[in-house]
Amino acid sequence: MQLLQGVQQVFIQLSGSIEQLTNEQYTTKIPLLSNATIGQHVRHTVELFLCLEKGYETGVVNYEKRERDINIETNKDFANSLLKKIFKNLSKENKQLLLETGYDEYSNQTIRISSNYYREIVYNLEHTVHHMALIRIGINAIADFSLPESYGVAGSTVGHRETLIK
Repeated sequence: MQLLQGVQQVFIQLSGSIEQLTNEQYTTKIPLLSNATIGQHVRHTVELFLCLEKGYETGVVNYEKRERDINIETNKDFANSLLKKIFKNLSKENKQLLLETGYDEYSNQTIRISSNYYREIVYNLEHTVHHMALIRIGINAIADFSLPESYGVAGSTVGHRETLIK
């Protein structure tokens, strides 16, 4: 499936960048990222996929109820192992899901919106690319290695840029 190939490409890029960082770099607060760490951005993206995996089983996905596992944001090897595990478990049949969310910080009310598994993979993929753009800024600020030009850039933008070159 083409969607899974897109996730695989993004995960390979993300995993490769994590592998090149030291644990200290992975956990360094970066002023350009409002003192967030690369590990915090990785944790956020990993946990969205974990929420989707859990939601697939229950039929209800709620990204706001992430665990916020400190181990993911402080242990780059653990984060990388989760990326591999997530990708291995992504290949499931599409099915209807309910997306549960609440936008009122002063109450516990939530709303449920119809969605499906493939749509949520697309959401998570796009969200991951967005965070990779921020991770790229962080890596450029604290590390001395280069990333692929497409790192943290949406596939449609990469395609558009290619048409401009021709």
